[in-house]
Amino acid sequence: MSDFVQAHLGEIAAAAKRIAPYVRRTPVLPTDLPGEVVLKPECLQVTGAFKARGAFNALLCLREADPKLQGVIAVSSGNHAQAVALAAKTLGVQAVVLIPADSNPMKIAATRALGAEVITEGVNAENREAMLRQVAEERGLAVIHPFDDWNVIHGQGTAGYELFQDRPDVRMVVAPVGGGGLISGTSLAARGHDSSVRVIGVEPELAADAAATLHTGERQSLPAPPATIADGVRTLAIGQRSFEVMVEHRLVEDVVTVSEQEIETAVVAAHERLKLSVEPTGALPLAAYLAGKLPPVSGPLALLLSGGNADRTQLARILGQSPLPS
Repeated sequence: MSDFVQAHLGEIAAAAKRIAPYVRRTPVLPTDLPGEVVLKPECLQVTGAFKARGAFNALLCLREADPKLQGVIAVSSGNHAQAVALAAKTLGVQAVVLIPADSNPMKIAATRALGAEVITEGVNAENREAMLRQVAEERGLAVIHPFDDWNVIHGQGTAGYELFQDRPDVRMVVAPVGGGGLISGTSLAARGHDSSVRVIGVEPELAADAAATLHTGERQSLPAPPATIADGVRTLAIGQRSFEVMVEHRLVEDVVTVSEQEIETAVVAAHERLKLSVEPTGALPLAAYLAGKLPPVSGPLALLLSGGNADRTQLARILGQSPLPS
């Protein structure tokens, strides 16, 4: 194990203890899918997504550093927003969240219901980072970035940490890639458990910046927000810290891409065959598996289903129209 992995694994272990009172230890579920496939269903997590792990760890770390912490600010398309709102409400601090106006209405409403101040006016994928810094400075709020923050990455890594505690025999783990926080934390946990464990990321064909980044060795950005149904991965580029993990230290073997139809098919399969309500982003690993896009592996394969907060209208359309895989 490299010094880099060992140091971060220690932080992930500390995060697991820190957040244990506030998040669910989601189960590792067996399946009847061909091959030895198990699931880590973060759709069963508090707020319905893995993001609660990183939000609670980051906020708890901020409060440890500053016991007088008054408030935090975040930017998100929805799942991170809900997670930060819940963590702030639970720990008794103010939360302000910037959410692009065209985001999932259910996620926006849920964030407000958790007590956060939500700002949508004028927020879009291109300017949200600049607005985040501006509002944070104006109001004196601490920033909890959705993915480019080591405390967030260590928190997200606790899902993989739990996975390998429960199933140390897993030989490959597959996770969605957006900004890279989840895949980075997962790869650090996996390689900390066993350096031979393979880590594969999945993203939509319409949002293939992470695949391009990994394959070129240079950080690639999308020219505009991608028009994918997987709204949790509409980031324009992976974070600098994720680049360090994925590319500089080569802890992620590959990032594969899936079509919009393959994502929809996976959402249906999760609902019908696995009896899980999974949003399009959370279904990305299953989509890659069902489409035969994952490399062969000798031993158990784990699919990390990152969340279940699908828009009701979108979900109804997908479940009504997409065919089941044979």
